[in-house]
Amino acid sequence: MIKSLLLSVSLLICMGTNSIAQQLYSISGRVQDKKGETLPGAGIYLSGYTTATVTDNNGKFVLGKLKPGSYEVVVQMMGFLPYSKSVIIADKPVSINIVLSENTIQLSEVVIKADPNREKYLQQFKEFFIGRTPNSTKCKILNPQVLYVHFDRNTNTLNVTSNEFLVVENKALGYRLKYMLNLFEYNYDTRIVYFSGLPVFEDLKGSRSKRRTWLKNREIAYAGSPQHFFQALYRNTVTEDGFVIYKRIKIPNPNRPSNSYLTSTRNRLLAEMKGNNKPGSIFADSLRVLSEQAQLPEEYVTLDMSGVSTDTLARSIYPNMKTMNYKDELYILYTKEEETEAYAHSGHYIMRPLTMPNYQISVIRMLQGPASFYANGSMHDSKSLLFEGVWAYEKVGDMVPMDYVPINKK
Repeated sequence: MIKSLLLSVSLLICMGTNSIAQQLYSISGRVQDKKGETLPGAGIYLSGYTTATVTDNNGKFVLGKLKPGSYEVVVQMMGFLPYSKSVIIADKPVSINIVLSENTIQLSEVVIKADPNREKYLQQFKEFFIGRTPNSTKCKILNPQVLYVHFDRNTNTLNVTSNEFLVVENKALGYRLKYMLNLFEYNYDTRIVYFSGLPVFEDLKGSRSKRRTWLKNREIAYAGSPQHFFQALYRNTVTEDGFVIYKRIKIPNPNRPSNSYLTSTRNRLLAEMKGNNKPGSIFADSLRVLSEQAQLPEEYVTLDMSGVSTDTLARSIYPNMKTMNYKDELYILYTKEEETEAYAHSGHYIMRPLTMPNYQISVIRMLQGPASFYANGSMHDSKSLLFEGVWAYEKVGDMVPMDYVPINKK
């Protein structure tokens, strides 16, 4: 009887193990050029992860042990343009064929027009892309020559692109980051930064002491990050992970005219004053009142501290993905870390009630709802949300891979 019971338990354990194993799949494929020639030695990566391999002598590759979800396969090979392909794993392995195009710019001699402002723009790019945090100061761009910098005077926007991987060495977290930069924009008028691309992580080699430091710094960088928050929101452990969600509500100021009205009225008064033979002092009062109205705040900000239910905030509409759509703005507190003095002087500081402790605060503004995200914390559409506060302060210099697992959860 006891033997039978033990055998039954053993069988159940084996069946459970097989069930878990069946939930892991692979992405395999073959890489070739446009002539149909196979390309051995091509680097195959998963964007945002440390998972990587190279093609064999037949141009074939396999990326194994992957959970169901959405992945971006990134391919790099000298002499060819970087390549990426979106792959969704549902309930079976996926096989893909990849055709690389020659990088004619890389293979030919390039004459770059001298730009006296290039160094200034590159410095601004580094601040807005890598960041200005303590970790960011230990990052170095190893190949800035692959960046194409353009300032658009009409839109007052700085644009940076590249047709090769941008390589960033992060000596604070112990990563070499290869970033396929699809788009970088900084608008000097709105002061909004937007960049998108495909990051690939490689561990730096270092002594045992350095590795311990890197592990500690990675733990700190992950804690309270957007990646951490959306992972917690996906598994409904927001409170346990140290997050509190409030709503920030903006109410238009009824006493302030619209900007269009202020501009048109000012232009009309100035035109009338110029075409009138009488002294301009008769228009002074009107212009003064208009100027005072323009100084009024456009809106009032209030904080709803009644809390937001994560059950209603994030819903499962699509497989392996959760979706949220909301009004106003999410005001996120991370209660396990306090804001630093360096952050307070960074220009990203978010106002808080006087009674609120010095917890880290970030704000999520919905730009293009609804917004969907995956179990690993990555967004389906990175342009759907705008971050303010700590999450806007911390950028690529504080980024960890999507497969990063905190030490206390390993």
